[in-house]
Amino acid sequence: MPFREINSKMVEATVIPGQRIFSQRGAMLAYRGDVTFTPNTAGGQGGVMSMIGRRVAGEATPLMTVEGNGTVMFGHGGHHIQVIGLTGDTLYVEADRLLAFDGTLEQGTMFMGSQGGVMGMVRGQVTGQGLFTTTLKGHGAVAVMAHGGVIELPITPGRPVHVDPQAYVAHHGDVRNKLSTALGWRDMVGRGSGEAFQLELSGSGAVYVQASEEKL
Repeated sequence: MPFREINSKMVEATVIPGQRIFSQRGAMLAYRGDVTFTPNTAGGQGGVMSMIGRRVAGEATPLMTVEGNGTVMFGHGGHHIQVIGLTGDTLYVEADRLLAFDGTLEQGTMFMGSQGGVMGMVRGQVTGQGLFTTTLKGHGAVAVMAHGGVIELPITPGRPVHVDPQAYVAHHGDVRNKLSTALGWRDMVGRGSGEAFQLELSGSGAVYVQASEEKL
């Protein structure tokens, strides 16, 4: 794993010859060694077609390629940073939450309607995250941004986890997600609990939840 958490808002990445790291453009804070930063125009590991797909889906946050031999510190906007390790599975995360990730990970997009059908599309509208989300697949590490601290909640078969859509950060594993509602007459007249919508995640994996209902 090339990322080391310096504190809750900064990570240090080890860059070695022959291996690339992708990061959000402008997220470099400091570096040591012989390191170069170039705008990424090929769309990460997924190539040009992947890049075009992400632009169409609105999941094309500008990235830069980090190469060379040294160490680089990343951070952005004072946001909390969580490092997530992947061991062959897929991470689902919004593009604007990506701070940096291993260049070996394959980047793509997923239509949210494919999980949960129509409610999957409604989920995108309720959470303000749109109808698509970014996927990163393979073996490596990802540094994501969030408001406040982040807790990792395991998801096990038969024990789904319900999350406030605004507090959802990312999830990985063999997990299905759908929007569940608890609308009652109190919600209709503005006397509800304020928790009318929740994301239900079931299967096997983990979901990351931030300590805030504020979007990035």
